[in-house]
Amino acid sequence: MKIKKILITGLPGSGKTTLASKLNKLLKAKWINADQIRRKFNDWDFSPNGILRQAKRMRDLADKEKKKSRIVIADFICPLEKGRKLFKPDFTIWMNTIKKGRFKKKSIDKYFQTPKKCNFEVKTKNSDLWSICIADKIRKYVWNNKKPTAQMLGRFQPWHKGHKILFEEIIKKTGQVIIEVKDVKGVGDNPYSFKSIKKKIDNDLKNFKSRYRIIKVPNISSICYGRTVGYSFEKINLPKKIQLISATKIRKQLRKSGKLKKFKL
Repeated sequence: MKIKKILITGLPGSGKTTLASKLNKLLKAKWINADQIRRKFNDWDFSPNGILRQAKRMRDLADKEKKKSRIVIADFICPLEKGRKLFKPDFTIWMNTIKKGRFKKKSIDKYFQTPKKCNFEVKTKNSDLWSICIADKIRKYVWNNKKPTAQMLGRFQPWHKGHKILFEEIIKKTGQVIIEVKDVKGVGDNPYSFKSIKKKIDNDLKNFKSRYRIIKVPNISSICYGRTVGYSFEKINLPKKIQLISATKIRKQLRKSGKLKKFKL
């Protein structure tokens, strides 16, 4: 089924509108925001009946846009499972980022029912990253060598959480990344083959499989240039606890525990 109607559901303050705004730009969709619709109809009834009335209203507006062959994004709390069925989304995103809504007086936390099923569950407030990931599930990203591309060069012995987080920060900046793995198996304290490293990277970055390429390169030790070039060297400032993750320490711990010889990525 071709995805045309997208529902972003979650508690007040979970990041629905922020994600919708980012996703809307990537998909060039029609965006329907629940607060704007309630304001238009001057309907602030958050009783079960009011909630279902809003779901029907949002459905009718979305279906009207859907008939124009447009992708429609509707972000609203839609707390009741009955309301979600009434809306009939093609793709449901659940913003599972908070345990309690931000409003106290008009809290509808007590009505919110955990979605029985969804197409994508967002667990952290990182709309720049998740919007890319979700957009690719709805409309496959096509790699283009002509587009600006970032480079990640390293031994990745082994690939670890710090590398993954660095990739996620880079992808938000450029949209596509070339990962260059140095051919160093058996050189010094480097036990992992290109094949095993690639397998681990592919597993870790499965949500972004259209946005990166992995290639094996020689044991590059210097990047030299003689004049101003058409690319930049940029340091990504990661949290200190991430910077402290060390592949050397990981290998040492694996050897100490006797797991390195048996360890296969």
